[in-house]
Amino acid sequence: MAKVEKVLLLLKNMVYESTSPKETLKFAKYYRNKGLDVLVILWGPMGVLLAKKDKNRGSPKYDSTVQECIDMGVEFKCCQLASDMIGLKKEELIPGIEFICSKEVAELFLIYTDENQLIITL
Repeated sequence: MAKVEKVLLLLKNMVYESTSPKETLKFAKYYRNKGLDVLVILWGPMGVLLAKKDKNRGSPKYDSTVQECIDMGVEFKCCQLASDMIGLKKEELIPGIEFICSKEVAELFLIYTDENQLIITL
């Protein structure tokens, strides 16, 4: 069995009505601190809200934790389809977060599975 070197974290739950975003960011930091490559996919209309910058309303305030993860080398991708559904534009994303299309996500599932890497949905 191959040693885990990469982690794919998928976040689809609501940003302000679930613990999943906080857990996702904690997992990302934990695995990155262990030296693993970490990719977070923000998925679905509610998951992509984590990518929106200047979320100064509500609690908790995630922008600084997302930025901390980015500064650590965690890569974030935001689902283009879900973003289009809610009207989230590229210029509204936290700097460092890029869009990804569904086909690319489907391909990542195959790659990570084929390489016996870790895929976690929160």
